[in-house]
Amino acid sequence: MDTNDSQTTLPRPGARPRAAKRIAVVTMGVKLGDETRGYTRFRFLSELLAREGFEVDLITSTFQHWDKAQRDCSKPCYQGLPYRIVFIEEPGYQKNLDLARILSHRTAAKNLRAHFEREAGAYDLIYAEIPPNDVARVCAEWAEEQRIPFVADINDLWPEAMRMVVDVPVLSDIAFYPFARDARRVYQLLSAAVGTSDEYAARPAKDREKPYPHITVYVGNDLASFDAGAHAHAAEVEKPAGEVWATYAGTLGASYDLATLVRAAALLEQERLERTAAGQPALPPVRVKVLGDGPDRARLEALAAETHAPVDFLGYMKYEQMAAWLCASDITVNSLVKSAAQSIVTKIGDYLASGNPLINTGSSPEFRAKVTADGFGVNVEAENPRALADELAKLAGHPSLRKIMGTKARTVAEREFDQPHSYQTIVDMLRTLL
Repeated sequence: MDTNDSQTTLPRPGARPRAAKRIAVVTMGVKLGDETRGYTRFRFLSELLAREGFEVDLITSTFQHWDKAQRDCSKPCYQGLPYRIVFIEEPGYQKNLDLARILSHRTAAKNLRAHFEREAGAYDLIYAEIPPNDVARVCAEWAEEQRIPFVADINDLWPEAMRMVVDVPVLSDIAFYPFARDARRVYQLLSAAVGTSDEYAARPAKDREKPYPHITVYVGNDLASFDAGAHAHAAEVEKPAGEVWATYAGTLGASYDLATLVRAAALLEQERLERTAAGQPALPPVRVKVLGDGPDRARLEALAAETHAPVDFLGYMKYEQMAAWLCASDITVNSLVKSAAQSIVTKIGDYLASGNPLINTGSSPEFRAKVTADGFGVNVEAENPRALADELAKLAGHPSLRKIMGTKARTVAEREFDQPHSYQTIVDMLRTLL
């Protein structure tokens, strides 16, 4: 790639006549080609739109967020696809929240604007994720200039989520003002919104008076791929008879309260050993499996060793392997700190697909209400090891209850989280706007 260019555009396979509507799908975070880490939401949507007869440019970064490395944009796996990939140059960063990331996104936004200027008149609609807020703002303002629809896919709230990490009176307001300003501009200009939760889909209303079309489409997953992966790797998972596994999958970082899960596991194990020593009936051993990696891993491993908690940190694994481990488990745990801004996180679709009951410590009123109404799990107060240990014990001791809740979980996954079905709603919205 010529490093003096701000973008790399891969050739369009079998270009259709210009009569087909052309859509720009913009995301700075997506798993492409043979990459092992990242989200598939925008890749799957691009594939679906292409199948539905649209011309699609999937516009993304040269920088792979999860690997924290530059992509080799010339690799064959990025070519010959039903949509065209446009790589926008971005310098990159090494931490999820620091000045380097802010500056990196700013450069990406500038280079994205240059791409749109070169392609003036080419697009009939722009569909972009937010955050990053400045990248989404470029999309919103360009769509306004071109008088074409702009749809925001809201999958997190910046700066609200940032305050969970850095919340200093006055100083935070000043530091986060650019994020709030850009978000407000995006929300005011959008033609429609897609939220990964009801809360996110409704968020723009706070910054605009005019009503706007909005729908909720969970991040979800491709159930067929999940099931195929679980089946293919099932033999790799060895589970001792009599153990009950409670599993967490995802990032080991600030929003996700793994420390409470470790302490809850330690409580249960201590009580089990005491009852066994006293000759009293005891629950089956509950073992926690942590699938994933992140900045807090070393600290959590030290805590598990210190408390003698039966917790296994298995590290990051490929999606297909993760599916097998989830399906081999008995309980899944959505573990969040009290102040977490997340509503319905990405992994919920995978938890539900596993057909296991879910213990939720997230504080989102929307998701807590859904857990109760749909009956696929239980809500527990965040950051309360005793309460979490009690619910783990209850489920560990009642296989029939686990089966009932697990069946409901799988039903919800099939009805609301399966991308081939649920993402069709997005396609229908875009057709209406066009």
